[in-house]
Amino acid sequence: MIVVGGGMVGAALAVLLGEAGVKVALVDARPALLDPEAVGRGRPARRVSALTPVSQRLLEGLGAWSWMAARRVSPYRYMQVWDAEGSGEVGFSADQAGLPVLGHIVENDVTLAALERRLVALPSVHLCLGARVEGLEDGTGERRVLLADGRRLSAPLVVAADGARSPLRDLAGIAVSERDTGHVGLVTTVRVAAPHGEVARQAFLPGGPLAFLPLAVDGDEQHCSIVWSTSPAEAERLAGLEREALGEALAAAIEHRLGQVTVLDEAVGFPLVQRHAERYTLPGFALVGDAAHGIHPLAGQGVNLGLMDAAVLAEELLAARQRGVMPGDERVLARYARRRRGDNAGMLALMDGFRLLFGARHPALSLARNLGMSGVDRLVPLKRMLLQQATGQRGRLPASCR
Repeated sequence: MIVVGGGMVGAALAVLLGEAGVKVALVDARPALLDPEAVGRGRPARRVSALTPVSQRLLEGLGAWSWMAARRVSPYRYMQVWDAEGSGEVGFSADQAGLPVLGHIVENDVTLAALERRLVALPSVHLCLGARVEGLEDGTGERRVLLADGRRLSAPLVVAADGARSPLRDLAGIAVSERDTGHVGLVTTVRVAAPHGEVARQAFLPGGPLAFLPLAVDGDEQHCSIVWSTSPAEAERLAGLEREALGEALAAAIEHRLGQVTVLDEAVGFPLVQRHAERYTLPGFALVGDAAHGIHPLAGQGVNLGLMDAAVLAEELLAARQRGVMPGDERVLARYARRRRGDNAGMLALMDGFRLLFGARHPALSLARNLGMSGVDRLVPLKRMLLQQATGQRGRLPASCR
């Protein structure tokens, strides 16, 4: 089979299949793999993900987690969420979820480098780097991918893992519903005066949510990754501030809960657009990860949903292989789509509801938010249900994630 897109989700899918001896061509436009000696060292990268315990189990099974942990993963055992316009606040702990941690903040390059180390050790996986896809054709019982250098790759199944603006999805003619959230996500890395205590903090500000995600750097607890979702104009203003002024704005925005904030890296913004493909599969073709769905980062679920796509698709393909069924069979792919599209749609709707609720300025809604958060903080069963959602412990998990 052919997987187009060698990011975290595409790489995880290729490892899952390659470990079972399935022949996989992994196509990516990047000219080379990451240098494993260069990642997870020095200052943390700006782009990070909050990996759930379910994603951790998947990566452990793939032989990637131990290498990641030896580089840099940052556990968080607590979460604090509050409404900056009121008194509502709710706290979550790993103990309430019956887990050792709620998750880990991990630089994306660390996760990808660990998966790439596994890829190069699998003889059934062929890497096609520096390759750009220009066409997609139907054949007899197969799909053909046309590369810019003139090569043609054929397989019974082609999987698009090529990101939110997936060219392959467009070539396949799959429509996508898209809505601009009106927010830009501003990311950077900071050092804080007070130890973060392995607490992930999120404040719902009038302009949008601000997250301080804990990082463990050289054993200290005084680094955080920042994700500030706000209006394009405000994001541009913040990105244009001197680092000292941006640090002061960040400290004030979370009510100085971590003391002085020192900005360590350039603040970079990216538009936050919610997307969902109208279908995940066609005969001989499937979407995974951001090519299938894009979600607001306020709950950090994006890459976790994508890794679950990869795990479920691999499980269905390997089960079909045991039955002697071709991987591009519509019935096989329909089972994958049924298992993933509803779960992803539910999470997208939940996050959009949170975004709209906390973005509303009406006084009655503000009061309802604060009363609701205070009520949730007192209701342990409800908190456990929310924690199951946040930690990925929901629905029918594939065997690779249990």
